[in-house]
Amino acid sequence: SDHMENICGYLMKYTNLVTGWQYRYFVLNNDAGLLEYFVNEQSRHLKPRGTLQLAGAVISPSDEDSHTFTVNAASGEQYKLRATDAKERQHWVSRLQICTQHHTEAIGKNNPPLKSRSFSLASQGSANSPGVQRRPSQNAVSFFSVGHHRLPTGKRVPIMQPDHLVDVREMMSQAEGQQRDLIRSIECLPASGHLTSLDQDLLMLKATSMATMNCLNDCFHILQLQHASQQKGSLPAGTTISWLEPKISLANHFKNGAAQNFPAEINKAASVREEQSIAEPCQLTREPEEINPDEELEDICDDKEDDLGAVEEQRSVILHLLSQLKLGMDLTRVVLPTFILEKRSLLEMYADFMSHPDLFVAIAGGSGPEERMIRFVEYYLTSFHEGRKGAIAKKPYNPIIGETFHCSWRMPKSNAATDGTGSSARSSSEQGTLPKDPDGQAEPDYYTVKFVAEQVSHHPPVSGFYAECVERNMCVNAHVWTKSKFLGMSIGVTMVGEGVLHLLEHGEEYTFSLPCAYARSILTVPWVELGGKVNINCAKTGYSASINFHTKPFYGGKLHRVTGEVKQNMTNTVVCRVQGEWNSVLEFTYSNGETKYVDLTKLSVTRKRVRPLEKQGPFESRRLWQHVTESLRDGDIDKATEHKRALEERQRNEERLRAETETPWCTKYFLKDGDGWVYHKPLWKTASAAQTQQTDSN
Repeated sequence: SDHMENICGYLMKYTNLVTGWQYRYFVLNNDAGLLEYFVNEQSRHLKPRGTLQLAGAVISPSDEDSHTFTVNAASGEQYKLRATDAKERQHWVSRLQICTQHHTEAIGKNNPPLKSRSFSLASQGSANSPGVQRRPSQNAVSFFSVGHHRLPTGKRVPIMQPDHLVDVREMMSQAEGQQRDLIRSIECLPASGHLTSLDQDLLMLKATSMATMNCLNDCFHILQLQHASQQKGSLPAGTTISWLEPKISLANHFKNGAAQNFPAEINKAASVREEQSIAEPCQLTREPEEINPDEELEDICDDKEDDLGAVEEQRSVILHLLSQLKLGMDLTRVVLPTFILEKRSLLEMYADFMSHPDLFVAIAGGSGPEERMIRFVEYYLTSFHEGRKGAIAKKPYNPIIGETFHCSWRMPKSNAATDGTGSSARSSSEQGTLPKDPDGQAEPDYYTVKFVAEQVSHHPPVSGFYAECVERNMCVNAHVWTKSKFLGMSIGVTMVGEGVLHLLEHGEEYTFSLPCAYARSILTVPWVELGGKVNINCAKTGYSASINFHTKPFYGGKLHRVTGEVKQNMTNTVVCRVQGEWNSVLEFTYSNGETKYVDLTKLSVTRKRVRPLEKQGPFESRRLWQHVTESLRDGDIDKATEHKRALEERQRNEERLRAETETPWCTKYFLKDGDGWVYHKPLWKTASAAQTQQTDSN
């Protein structure tokens, strides 16, 4: 390649907290696939102070600034480097990536097949390899127990039947377990000595074994498609293809070790549960269901996500997963290990952003457009703290297409009479004109906020959610498309979409967006921070808000910092400024000079009300994921993984069937509206229809 050039120059290298950054002279040796550094240019003829093998390395521009980047070697060693400017960083990163790709691909291309070498590392080692010093007994066959499944020779392979596909899946699962054992054994070898983890033979073995298993999985997928297409003509409309469940419990896909055999009674019970869940979609109706809030009970689940044990114990699993990712890769289709999951669906997480419903209903009681905009900003900034369950960055379940979540909140009208932070939410005259129900009886002494969410699309993953308070004549409708990307040592999630708050009494609509989220320190203890700029606008009143979620700078600075301002666009006058931390204390300064502090850790949280599992539909979040959640609570990661895989496989099979039969997916509660999604019976439509009916009757 024209770009395979040897480059050299000074870069700053981060050593440790004590020494900090130091200038070092770096040399990229493309021929050897090495990155070397020296104290200075004059000492280049001496032995390098450090050397990294680039084969299998990951080169990652840092998201901290435009100058920093990291080189993560396959051995686990890392160089954190800084160029003088963004242009120089791009030059180094591009050359390093080209060299890395070249030498990584060469590992497989420049070596003979494993069969011809007979796995004999002792006899076939190169002169400059530690393999020449190995004892005869230290070859790969004796060191690693690699099993093989051979098909009978001379026999024609018959057309695959479902049972045969199950047998193939079982054999592949065993092979995957053995392949993971092989990689684990190689990675556990010392970095130096007679048999090292960096030996070229073993690196090639890792690469080829992984490629082989990927190829086999692709072939198995083709067989499943062929089997489904053969049955296409005999399938009645609406039939769901069940996934091919193995006869034995598979090993955890992300855990090293052989398959484990569970008692037959457990397998049978699990099989019955899964068969029931397979059959249920065929009986489902896509007609919207009216949920009676009186059937909902106060939620008693309190699943905090502060357990560090699983994250620390599975560090090798995370390293293996990261080795398969590329910088900027879209993680939408990447199956993540089960132990990093929260015990709730993403749809329920959106509901938890409404955990301060008293602040939500107080928005409508603002005395004027300025106060209503400020109250909305106060509510918006207080919603993120409770949406996170603990300090650890865990991931909620990816909702299955068609999955729904329903809940509601009740709050005494006396509590909702103020905004919860000190200012009046309704005047006494407003409180004295509360509407009555159709029977002429006084309404309950509480407000009800109802919430519904639905996964309306799988690719791309789009969720729609809607909340309303009929008594306050207000509702909010939103759709969110989550786009996640691998950023090196962190993961970024962009929330694409828009929400609209409707205050029908005032004829006002407030459009808003959501910030990006980042999972930082994914190799140690992952934590979440928010970043980016969001805007809130009300076209009718001319008021707008601009809010900045600041990511932590590399040196100094506070975590979770947020700043913002509310202004009147016509006069360009700032009427309120806000600063603080979105998960701690917020400071609001108003145009009259008054200052108010809101301690989010002390704000009262209203528990949501949810129907019991036995009253929920089969596609409601908690019932759909109940076996995964129960297994996670019990600490049984293997069992949780099996239940999760079963749900995901069912979704894939149903998606294939819809594609083959050209059957579009029909949503239940949300309708497509341009680029967005709107609740099928929003309050602004029902209120308008009721008003029209009342006018006609008069």
